[in-house]
Amino acid sequence: MTQTNKNIFYITMIFAMAGWGASWVNAKVLSSYINEYEMIFFRNAFTLITLAPVLVFARKYFYINKKSLLLCIITSIVMIAYMKCYFLGTKYGTASLGGALVTTLIPINTFLFMAIFYKKRVLKKDIFALILGGIGVLTMLHVWTFNAAQIFTTENMYFLMASILWPILTIVSSKSTKTSPMVFTFYMYLIMTILVSIFFVDFKNINYEGFDYIFWINLFIVSVISTTFATTVYFLGIEKLGANEVSTFIFLVPFFAILFSAIFLKEHISLSIIIGTIMTLFAVKILNNIKIRRK
Repeated sequence: MTQTNKNIFYITMIFAMAGWGASWVNAKVLSSYINEYEMIFFRNAFTLITLAPVLVFARKYFYINKKSLLLCIITSIVMIAYMKCYFLGTKYGTASLGGALVTTLIPINTFLFMAIFYKKRVLKKDIFALILGGIGVLTMLHVWTFNAAQIFTTENMYFLMASILWPILTIVSSKSTKTSPMVFTFYMYLIMTILVSIFFVDFKNINYEGFDYIFWINLFIVSVISTTFATTVYFLGIEKLGANEVSTFIFLVPFFAILFSAIFLKEHISLSIIIGTIMTLFAVKILNNIKIRRK
């Protein structure tokens, strides 16, 4: 890949990360129109419609082996639980806190899971990073106020659960072999859609008449931009640039979530969220040996 093409791809990656950051704002807006299961259905429906042509164009097609299909069913159930926590957290709390807390805590929790269950070696720098990340998370949760009512809020519990569920999803899906990650993702969304349609969504009681242009814009962004576009660009980035280089862009997600929350939702961004986010991002950088600057 030439330097010019790399620069173009870097810009595209920034837009993809902006889409992921914006999804927290979209969820907050959509929570006033539909519940969490309806959001999963509508989001996935739009994603499937737009992701299918991408798979054909990229020649990934739709082949999946039996092992991957079984893993898809498991990850679909975990993903439904994650989406519920993600949606209800933003509904009752703020998109800025969710976008900052969950996206920075996920890689830390993933590292902990790997260290505990897969005997991943923990170095001194990792211990320092975990302590730093822990302090950052506690700062975001306003733990230094020593106010239990402010710390153990409903939204905080939903966000913490989301940050635990996603590493489980990541570890389970990583066991999939001989199946493209994009194809695996497609079937996961398909199975999720079928499950929520059968067990959780009451289509007769959905207030379709209340769906105005604000609803459709946010649904389009959260499904087509934040999911189909961002996911496709991310996987292409791993193939073209490598996982380590692409991982540096993840650092932009919480900042976009905070920025868009302040602009579009007029949320007050507390100093504790900013300081806590910076601390946890440094922890993630150390844990994953991410190099921001390269020669």
